[in-house]
Amino acid sequence: MTPALDLLKKHHAHYHVHSYEHDPKTASYGLEAADKLGLDPQQVFKTLLACSEKGELLVAVVPVVGTLDLKALAHAAGVKKCEMADPVKAQRATGYLVGGISPLGQKKRLRTFIDEAAQRFATIHVSAGRRGLEVELAATTLAEHTQATFASIGRT
Repeated sequence: MTPALDLLKKHHAHYHVHSYEHDPKTASYGLEAADKLGLDPQQVFKTLLACSEKGELLVAVVPVVGTLDLKALAHAAGVKKCEMADPVKAQRATGYLVGGISPLGQKKRLRTFIDEAAQRFATIHVSAGRRGLEVELAATTLAEHTQATFASIGRT
């Protein structure tokens, strides 16, 4: 179990866990998950951390087939600008390793933003807290358990 799955279990959320053998040589963790689990890559989302000009860490959940639009994230968060967070700071704040960062069950509660594309699907897949482990759940369930805001923050 991971903190992400513990959180979902504690709140009796509806979810499914999928696991696969992670290849350490893989460049894209999210695309690897889609490929190895036979998922539509549009429904697999990656968890990225960005940092505002004031040093606030922000969580962004975007499709693995696209990129994070930092200007759009800054706008959604009401800050002047954002840049990608230092991986060491991201790991320290979330309690997860890069490539396995889940938006759920993080050590510190950070403001979270989910790309609105997630709302097009009955379920989406996000990291369950370690490489090779994905959790499938409704985007609304993810938003509820992360207090996330839906916003147009992804680019394809």
